[in-house]
Amino acid sequence: MNEAEQALLDAALQVFSRYGVKRSSMSDLCEEAGVSRQTFYNHFRNKGDILRALIRSFTERALAGIEAGRRTRSTLGEQLDLVFEQTVVAGYDMVAAMPNAEDFVDGVHDSSKEGMEAAHQQFRDVFAEILAPYAATLNDRGLDVVALSELLQRASKAAGLNARDRDHLLTQLATLRQLCLAATGQPNGN
Repeated sequence: MNEAEQALLDAALQVFSRYGVKRSSMSDLCEEAGVSRQTFYNHFRNKGDILRALIRSFTERALAGIEAGRRTRSTLGEQLDLVFEQTVVAGYDMVAAMPNAEDFVDGVHDSSKEGMEAAHQQFRDVFAEILAPYAATLNDRGLDVVALSELLQRASKAAGLNARDRDHLLTQLATLRQLCLAATGQPNGN
């Protein structure tokens, strides 16, 4: 994504946050971005395109943050925390700050099922990569890296969507972390 597109997406996110997806018009988006309708349409045909691009942008940023953070976090627990922070907690915080969060979430789900599934697969792949060194231990305990990765992605996403508040979300993610540490035979602090 180039700089101009990212600026348009940042403006769109501000408008969607303020008014919701349904009540936002392309005129609102253009005004926020300070560009003409044609400029916006040169990059995005409609709100669905914008929402799909927002998902890609969030995913790219999360993956870049995970990649950068993995250099300094060596234990399984630290790496799980990093993935949870960059994906679930960051997404939760972004949506929690929106006055029209439910409309935004509905808009994203309605317009980009494929984009969401692609993002989820990328996050499952990150979990699988993190868990790969523990495959033998997991197999000995009747667990599979791929299945556990899918469970982690789905459970952490569900925690983000259903948490009563941020503290509840962090507690749910800490529980997932502890389950992984136990399953892999790692000490609780790691």
